Amino acid sequence: MSAMLTTTMSRMKGVIEALKEASLRDKTHVMVGGAPLTQEFADSIGADGYAPDGPSAVAKAKELIG
Repeated sequence: MSAMLTTTMSRMKGVIEALKEASLRDKTHVMVGGAPLTQEFADSIGADGYAPDGPSAVAKAKELIG
């Protein structure tokens, strides 16, 4: 998920919770990024990965899928 404004950040944890409720969380990697996000925020919502920009998102995705 990506956020360009802080107003969208509040919905990210809800998406992760919805994945859990649908029994999809253990089958899905969740990455977050965007200008207002930090690694600490990603950790706090239970995301699997954080990337501050596109190129590092590619590297993180490769790391997560092995």
